[in-house]
Amino acid sequence: MVSQPSQEEIERRRIVGVGPERVTNISSTDFPGHYPGEDHAWDLSDFKSKFQVMIHDKPDPLTCSFSLIGIDASMANAFRRILIAEIPTLAIEHVYVSNNTSIIHDEVLAQRLGLVPLKGDKNGLNWLKWFKKPTEEDPVGSSPTDYNTVVMNLRVECTENKDAKKGETDPTKLYNNAHVYASAITFDPKGQQDQYFPPPNGMIRPVHPNILLAKLRPGQKIAMELHCIKGIGADHAKFSAVATAYYRLLPTIDIIRPIVGRDAEKFARCFPRGVIGLETVTAEEACRRGSGYEGHLGKKKAVVRDTFRDTVSRECLRHEEFQDKVKLGRVRDHFIFSVESTGQFDADDLFVESVKVLKAKCERLKRSVANMMH
Repeated sequence: MVSQPSQEEIERRRIVGVGPERVTNISSTDFPGHYPGEDHAWDLSDFKSKFQVMIHDKPDPLTCSFSLIGIDASMANAFRRILIAEIPTLAIEHVYVSNNTSIIHDEVLAQRLGLVPLKGDKNGLNWLKWFKKPTEEDPVGSSPTDYNTVVMNLRVECTENKDAKKGETDPTKLYNNAHVYASAITFDPKGQQDQYFPPPNGMIRPVHPNILLAKLRPGQKIAMELHCIKGIGADHAKFSAVATAYYRLLPTIDIIRPIVGRDAEKFARCFPRGVIGLETVTAEEACRRGSGYEGHLGKKKAVVRDTFRDTVSRECLRHEEFQDKVKLGRVRDHFIFSVESTGQFDADDLFVESVKVLKAKCERLKRSVANMMH
């Protein structure tokens, strides 16, 4: 017989308990969200009504914080892994050195160049084909063409600055091009690339032009041709679309018994600023029998203001005066993501890109299963 859980049981299942020395209610079911004797058949309309995406903060185009509410941890973790390792970006893969008389060895400078994040028109990135590297099955691989390779140049020579003041000691004023920055890397479009990477905002360029690559002195020069290809973070970290992508569960704080007076002030100090607030006990509360505020009229009481700011440090559980007065936990299906883009995509676009990647993987799985059936 199919039974329906009570609302209290549903809320209990959603909360992961946080105690002073252990975490409780962490076990999941064999199939996420399914419990014996209950009807949990997939319902698209029910999923739509419960699933939410909330944008919390976007201080700049490369940083974003948002919440995914109403999904299982396996799905949230899939999006996190895709953000880190499976969204295609462009990076320098091959460096052809014509001249390098700086003190930095060729291979070290090539490594530094490979880690410089690049950006360009997203439509152009989608237009680019994958560059196939040589393998045992295909020893030749791909040949560089305008469809799979972007060419950039780094050509810098250091000379003396004839206009430098007498007695000047700053190398950047004594010499021209004493410091080589990422801004010196220039885009050299081939074939149709000038159409898909139009200047000035669509052309391939470093995200941060002030990255220091090398230091030169008069007579030293660097001349290199850089070949960029499309890749994913699973191949190399330089292709990762994010500098970091992680999530945490929304904290919960339940004040079971009233905390008033100096204890309330001490309780508030156990949490980051803004999590716990102080309010005055009203006459109605002080007169209501069983409220716990009897005889505390006009005193300060602790109230929960914003659990989003909490770091779940468990500091309040260390103090005896708060024993059996507060319960900490985390919401099992509320994931707060923090994403920092490396620059190819805006941070808020990255989640959409991760959904596209996951959708494509599901489509491939469906085709594979269909082929097995025939």
